[in-house]
Amino acid sequence: MPRKKKDAPEVPQTVAEIRDQQITDTIEKNYMPYAMSVIVSRAIPEIDGFKPSHRKLLYTMYKMGLLNPSAPRTKCSNVVGQTMQLNPHGDAAIYDTLVRLTRDNETLLHPFVDSKGAFGKHYSRENMAPAAPRYTEVKLDPFAGELFSGIDKDAVDMVPNYDNTQTEPVLLPTTFPNILVSPNLGIAVGLASQICSFNLAEICDGTIALLKNPKTSVEKLLDLIKAPDFAGGGCLIYDRDQMRQIYEAGQGSFKMRARYRFDKQNSLIEILEIPYSTAVEVIIKRIVDMLKEGKFREISDIRDEIDLSGFKLTIDVKRGTDPDLLMQKLFQQTTLEDSFSCNFTVLINGSPRQLGVKDILTEWIAFRMGCVRRELSFELGKKKEKLHLLRGLGKILLDIDKAIRIVRETAKESEVVPRLMEGFSIDEIQAEYIAEIRLRHLNREYILDRIKEIESLQKEIADLEAIIADDVKVRELIARQLAAIKKKFGQPRKTEIITLEDEPELPADEGPESFPVYVVLTKEGYFKKITRQSLMRADEQKLKDGDEIVSAEDTDNISELLFFTDRAQCYKAKTADFDAVKASALGDFVAAKLSFEENEHTVMMKALTEFRPGDHFIFLFENGKGVKIPATAYETKTNRKKLTGAFSDASPIAAVLFEPEGTSFDILIRNSVDRGILISSALIPEKTTRTSSGVILFNMKDGIRVTSVLSGEAAGSEVYAKCRKNKIPATGVSVPEQLSME
Repeated sequence: MPRKKKDAPEVPQTVAEIRDQQITDTIEKNYMPYAMSVIVSRAIPEIDGFKPSHRKLLYTMYKMGLLNPSAPRTKCSNVVGQTMQLNPHGDAAIYDTLVRLTRDNETLLHPFVDSKGAFGKHYSRENMAPAAPRYTEVKLDPFAGELFSGIDKDAVDMVPNYDNTQTEPVLLPTTFPNILVSPNLGIAVGLASQICSFNLAEICDGTIALLKNPKTSVEKLLDLIKAPDFAGGGCLIYDRDQMRQIYEAGQGSFKMRARYRFDKQNSLIEILEIPYSTAVEVIIKRIVDMLKEGKFREISDIRDEIDLSGFKLTIDVKRGTDPDLLMQKLFQQTTLEDSFSCNFTVLINGSPRQLGVKDILTEWIAFRMGCVRRELSFELGKKKEKLHLLRGLGKILLDIDKAIRIVRETAKESEVVPRLMEGFSIDEIQAEYIAEIRLRHLNREYILDRIKEIESLQKEIADLEAIIADDVKVRELIARQLAAIKKKFGQPRKTEIITLEDEPELPADEGPESFPVYVVLTKEGYFKKITRQSLMRADEQKLKDGDEIVSAEDTDNISELLFFTDRAQCYKAKTADFDAVKASALGDFVAAKLSFEENEHTVMMKALTEFRPGDHFIFLFENGKGVKIPATAYETKTNRKKLTGAFSDASPIAAVLFEPEGTSFDILIRNSVDRGILISSALIPEKTTRTSSGVILFNMKDGIRVTSVLSGEAAGSEVYAKCRKNKIPATGVSVPEQLSME
């Protein structure tokens, strides 16, 4: 008998548990930790004015000894490598952070890094990239010393780095409100921060006023801290109400514009400073594009002349040009005048808050007072320790010989400290200090000199305790520090404050220049605007293979173009919106230029310089119907780019014709069975509603449709001349039959 198989063990089957969960709970559990990490650990600056990436980099350079005036510069690759012990997010990101802090990059009013090499410029986003870190060198600028005052005296908390091999500061104990002196930009999850820079001397004055009187008004701060100040200079268009809003709420915007000078002898304008928020490439591209469009005919050339002497953008202008009026136009249409949007979002104790200038300074004062108290407490502890040792030393002054005898007669070294403690009634710390004194110092003069320090130490300790316990004295100390910083590092404003009261009035916009042009539309949807100087014969027009011209006419550069499509829509554009081309060019693809819908095609184009009541558009449909609509139905008061429902969509469109005021013409309509009808445009009824389906012009059986339409000279050509001599019924006649008539 066959052996009976043993039953296979049952394999337990696990079924995934499905639980309903509120979306808010899911977001809170999975998304919020990431969002808070980005906000707290990356994007939003804290009250010291730095993001973690800045802080880790600067602290690393400080620990490398690069703040020492005699220290040589070191390669940036060395700094980047050392920083990765605190910031393991890739060397490229660290180097980008370092570049922004350097003197050569010209981003900061007061750079923290003394640099040597090519570090690019903040006003160039493409052409002036920094060199690789192996070629550039840096050290800390003396100004950076103000960031680390008291950092080795427990002024701020220290935390372990990511692998617990060393510690780093949570914040830097800046001795000035760096949060408002260094510009900062950060984009987090659902939050953003954009803080402009202010003049250091003005910030010191405003902070001192707030230290002396916490109730100092915003109006007073506006008088002391006049307006933002940027490293790139430029001109700030001052509006006190706008500034007040920024100072109060921490949100708002102001306009900046370039600073220039006119060289009359060489007929050129030199742009010397541009707004902080733009770049030289952006300005050049915009001006070049407008030159191609035929605008700013006063400008003959523009070029970048940035060199070792600084920023310069040169615009060559034609003789007789008013430079101030030209610059007013450029301010309006380029980023030579640009807006800076302020959003003063700062992390305060780990929570993002949007604060005004006064509130930020108040928070910084509270932070700085904490740093100063911790620093003074550290010094107080050191002085108390020293006083305690000196008091023990004073006790052996009474009997130096006894101290020597105790040491000499003690058999074991480990018993020296206990016997000194017993012999002079001192504690272990004091006894250790006495036991470590060199033999040459066990003389009365040395001991008396040390004891004299007790009185001065006691006074210093009393002064420190008084300062620590009194908010007013702490504030006075911070105010003295700020006054010293202003005197040592303060600079005149770089950004000029201007108003628009004396600005020359810009003449009314004359619009595009008027000159005759020839416009062409092809069956494939290509459009050309050709000037009379470059106009060629129609048979010399360059077209794609199989393409043909469907509309062509003489018009003016200021006319309005109407493009009717097979989707019953009308797209409107200005002739000036198109660049002039030669007849040998293909031209612009209208569907792409005007953003047509997918698979939408142009049926007809018409250029109008004005919408006259007597002008009409004639729409002929494949079902044999036709309608006449006044041209004024397509006139709009606003610059609308698209009109939906331009005509009836009840039947596919066969043709769109234009009938000028006081004229009429013959129209030959041909259907799919080679029958045709000849009708005058004057007989087609007019309707005022654009979507009217019209009346029947050509009776046709079901399944038959209009296939072609000829008008004007084409309808009355020699081929169809005999059709006009005969009365053609509404159902049409055979086209071949008419052609054979005598």
